[in-house]
Amino acid sequence: MTHTYDELKKKTVAQLREIASGMEHEAVKGYTQLNKEHLLEALCKALGIKKNVHKVVGLNKAAIKGKIRQLKQKRDEALASKDKEAHKYAVRMIHRLKRQIHKATV
Repeated sequence: MTHTYDELKKKTVAQLREIASGMEHEAVKGYTQLNKEHLLEALCKALGIKKNVHKVVGLNKAAIKGKIRQLKQKRDEALASKDKEAHKYAVRMIHRLKRQIHKATV
Protein backbone atom coordinates (compact mmCIF):
# COMPACT_ATOMS: atom_id res chain seq x y z
CA MET A 1 0.00 0.00 0.00
CA THR A 2 1.40 3.40 -0.97
CA HIS A 3 1.17 6.29 1.44
CA THR A 4 1.32 10.04 0.98
CA TYR A 5 2.90 12.55 3.34
CA ASP A 6 -0.45 14.13 4.20
CA GLU A 7 -1.98 10.71 4.87
CA LEU A 8 0.87 9.72 7.20
CA LYS A 9 0.78 13.06 9.01
CA LYS A 10 -2.87 12.52 9.96
CA LYS A 11 -2.17 9.12 11.53
CA THR A 12 -1.49 8.57 15.22
CA VAL A 13 1.88 7.48 16.59
CA ALA A 14 0.50 3.97 17.18
CA GLN A 15 -0.62 3.71 13.55
CA LEU A 16 2.75 4.98 12.31
CA ARG A 17 4.57 2.46 14.50
CA GLU A 18 2.38 -0.31 13.08
CA ILE A 19 3.40 0.71 9.56
CA ALA A 20 7.06 0.86 10.61
CA SER A 21 6.90 -2.60 12.22
CA GLY A 22 6.35 -4.19 8.83
CA MET A 23 9.41 -2.52 7.29
CA GLU A 24 13.04 -3.55 7.31
CA HIS A 25 14.71 -0.26 6.44
CA GLU A 26 17.68 1.37 8.16
CA ALA A 27 15.72 4.59 8.77
CA VAL A 28 12.96 2.94 10.84
CA LYS A 29 15.19 0.94 13.18
CA GLY A 30 14.22 1.72 16.76
CA TYR A 31 10.79 2.93 15.68
CA THR A 32 9.29 2.12 19.09
CA GLN A 33 11.44 4.82 20.70
CA LEU A 34 10.70 7.57 18.17
CA ASN A 35 8.17 10.35 18.65
CA LYS A 36 5.72 11.22 15.88
CA GLU A 37 7.86 13.90 14.23
CA HIS A 38 10.94 11.69 13.99
CA LEU A 39 8.94 8.60 13.07
CA LEU A 40 7.18 10.48 10.28
CA GLU A 41 10.53 11.66 8.94
CA ALA A 42 11.96 8.12 9.09
CA LEU A 43 8.94 6.62 7.33
CA CYS A 44 9.12 9.22 4.58
CA LYS A 45 12.78 8.40 4.08
CA ALA A 46 12.11 4.65 4.05
CA LEU A 47 9.16 4.93 1.65
CA GLY A 48 10.82 7.52 -0.58
CA ILE A 49 8.12 10.14 0.05
CA LYS A 50 9.02 13.79 -0.30
CA LYS A 51 7.72 16.21 2.29
CA ASN A 52 5.39 18.93 1.10
CA VAL A 53 7.25 22.13 0.36
CA HIS A 54 5.24 25.31 0.48
CA LYS A 55 5.59 27.61 -2.50
CA VAL A 56 3.71 30.57 -3.87
CA VAL A 57 1.89 29.84 -7.12
CA GLY A 58 0.50 32.42 -9.55
CA LEU A 59 1.98 35.53 -7.93
CA ASN A 60 5.15 37.54 -8.18
CA LYS A 61 6.12 37.23 -4.54
CA ALA A 62 9.17 39.49 -4.87
CA ALA A 63 7.09 42.35 -6.29
CA ILE A 64 4.51 42.04 -3.51
CA LYS A 65 7.25 41.96 -0.86
CA GLY A 66 8.67 45.15 -2.40
CA LYS A 67 5.27 46.84 -2.14
CA ILE A 68 5.04 45.73 1.49
CA ARG A 69 8.45 47.30 2.24
CA GLN A 70 7.34 50.59 0.65
CA LEU A 71 4.09 50.54 2.60
CA LYS A 72 5.98 49.91 5.84
CA GLN A 73 8.04 53.05 5.19
CA LYS A 74 4.86 55.03 4.51
CA ARG A 75 3.33 53.58 7.68
CA ASP A 76 6.29 54.70 9.76
CA GLU A 77 6.21 58.17 8.20
CA ALA A 78 2.48 58.47 8.86
CA LEU A 79 2.99 57.38 12.43
CA ALA A 80 5.73 59.97 12.93
CA SER A 81 3.57 62.75 11.45
CA LYS A 82 0.51 61.51 13.36
CA ASP A 83 -1.55 61.11 10.16
CA LYS A 84 -4.11 58.52 11.28
CA GLU A 85 -5.73 58.03 7.86
CA ALA A 86 -2.45 57.38 6.05
CA HIS A 87 -1.35 55.05 8.84
CA LYS A 88 -4.61 53.11 8.72
CA TYR A 89 -4.44 52.82 4.92
CA ALA A 90 -0.84 51.54 4.99
CA VAL A 91 -1.58 48.97 7.70
CA ARG A 92 -4.63 47.64 5.84
CA MET A 93 -2.74 47.38 2.54
CA ILE A 94 0.14 45.54 4.22
CA HIS A 95 -2.36 43.12 5.72
CA ARG A 96 -4.10 42.55 2.38
CA LEU A 97 -0.85 41.92 0.54
CA LYS A 98 0.33 39.45 3.18
CA ARG A 99 -3.01 37.63 2.98
CA GLN A 100 -2.68 37.53 -0.81
CA ILE A 101 0.68 35.77 -0.50
CA HIS A 102 -0.72 33.42 2.15
CA LYS A 103 -3.70 32.42 -0.03
CA ALA A 104 -1.44 31.70 -3.01
CA THR A 105 0.79 29.40 -0.97
CA VAL A 106 0.36 25.74 -1.84
